[in-house]
Amino acid sequence: VQLQASGGGLAQAGGSLRLSCVASGRTFSRYVMGWFRQGPGTEREFVAAINKIGGGTAYADSVKGRFGISRDNTKNTVYLQMNSLKPEDTAIYYCAATEKDWRPLRWEYDYWGQGTQVTVSS
Repeated sequence: VQLQASGGGLAQAGGSLRLSCVASGRTFSRYVMGWFRQGPGTEREFVAAINKIGGGTAYADSVKGRFGISRDNTKNTVYLQMNSLKPEDTAIYYCAATEKDWRPLRWEYDYWGQGTQVTVSS
């Protein structure tokens, strides 16, 4: 599966952005989808994940209550709605996919998109 992320940009603290990730290739509903991020000088970290049919989600504590992950299997797309953005949310955001069962560990994601930059100014 090929993944193409988009929707990043510049936002002010307290603002919102919505990321999208379109998948092409095999049947989208085969995959658990996740979002990860990597800030300057930091390791890539888990942000959120959603199961194959969209009925289960998981979030990092740092984004819980502010970010929402969703998917539309008819459009082969997963979304990350980011609200109440903080400067520490600044990072490159990557979408990822795996055929592993819920809930996969971070190293079990097999397919990665190219990343989209999110910058939050204070």
